[in-house]
Amino acid sequence: MDLFRVKTIDSMMEQRRQAGLRKSLSTFDLIMLGVGAVVGSGIFILTGAGSLIAGPALSLSFVLAAVACFFSALSYAEFSSSLPVSGSVYTYVYATLGELPAWLIGWILILEFGLAASAVAAGWSGYLQSLIASLGMHLPEALRAAPGAIPGRDTLFNLPAFLVLFAVTALLSVGIRESKRVNNIMVLIKIAVIVLFIAAGAMHVRTENWTPYMPYGMSGVFAGAALMFYAFIGFDAVASSAEEVRNPQRSLPLGILGSLLICAVLYVLVTLVMTGIVPYRDFAADPDHPVSLALQRTGQMGLAGVVDIGAILGMTTVILVMSYGLTRILYAMARDGLLPRRLSVLHPRFATPFSLTWSVGLVFALIAGLVPLAVLAELINIGTLTAFSLISLAVIVLRKTQPDLPRGFRCPGVPFVPLAAVACCVFLIAHLNRFTWVAFSLWVLVGLAVYFLYSRRHAVLAQPAGSTEG
Repeated sequence: MDLFRVKTIDSMMEQRRQAGLRKSLSTFDLIMLGVGAVVGSGIFILTGAGSLIAGPALSLSFVLAAVACFFSALSYAEFSSSLPVSGSVYTYVYATLGELPAWLIGWILILEFGLAASAVAAGWSGYLQSLIASLGMHLPEALRAAPGAIPGRDTLFNLPAFLVLFAVTALLSVGIRESKRVNNIMVLIKIAVIVLFIAAGAMHVRTENWTPYMPYGMSGVFAGAALMFYAFIGFDAVASSAEEVRNPQRSLPLGILGSLLICAVLYVLVTLVMTGIVPYRDFAADPDHPVSLALQRTGQMGLAGVVDIGAILGMTTVILVMSYGLTRILYAMARDGLLPRRLSVLHPRFATPFSLTWSVGLVFALIAGLVPLAVLAELINIGTLTAFSLISLAVIVLRKTQPDLPRGFRCPGVPFVPLAAVACCVFLIAHLNRFTWVAFSLWVLVGLAVYFLYSRRHAVLAQPAGSTEG
């Protein structure tokens, strides 16, 4: 049945050999990409709201969320080392479960990566405006936020959110080599700021603030884990860089698993210090700046300002890596004919999908400017959880269909570890609200319409040998 036709491993590897993307990423670069994608709004913003749900046990919530992600990360590591091609889970599903499931997960990943970039851009705007306000500068009210984002205010457009996505798009359009340098510098500064907070804050921790450790019981810990799962979104973007990695069999598994481990450790330490300084109930008064609030309580106002700058840099790297992952997934889909193939044409000088990068960058920049942050954040988790579930199922299928495929990394405990990942994802999906399900269902229906009206007929696998349609 042509709805479930699969791409052969040989054809995928031939695409990698023929691709004009520059192979410039090392293991260090991939770890920086992963940390850049993950450490952002989760640690600088969501920890305040999470503390109100789980109390000091939010650190345990982070551990549970990290474990759920780690199960899926093992599957990502195996696939990326076996099929080092652009497209991440979209490509892996195309090789195992077939074209229609691949299209749907690609369509869902557009929702995850694109809206994540837009949502973080909106959060970035809030931190920037807070910083410049402390210097006595203010934007016109109409340009401070999306329409309806601030009750009772006549806001029309979030200009800073639009501009940061515009700038990131310009950087990505000229090449990954230039982008990785900027990302690496910002990630190193961000890690330094976080380590500085941990070191400075640890001296002011009062252990009585950790009592009771689980004021809302295990139900609060589970609810906190469901929320904090959002904080780990992004490490899968590392897999999207596969065709630009110098030694993918070794570097991709290390980049995926290494970045996830680093982020989990940073999250747990920050949460312990933060809730040790400030009683968890106090975050209700200012949930949007929990890390800087903790430092303000210790009287370290100058360091609190440094943390705000670190938050701005931290969210900038998230926007950069999410936008990068999105363009590489769309590049793979266009190359396969599921989207117009002209979008996969590389710039003769920059060796990037130039027109595609600008097209999607401007679309999601406008979304960041026009759609409130709360609406954006609702839709991101379900796309990621669906992707994690499918990649875990796909690794089981690949073991059956391609048992002799060379693998730079093997997921342990197949099929039990991938099935545990699916169970974790289904458990968290079940805790999402009704609005999220309705919006997600509408997005999937639009995706199905696009597939049957365009993608199915224009797919490379549907064309006669030698055809260049698309």
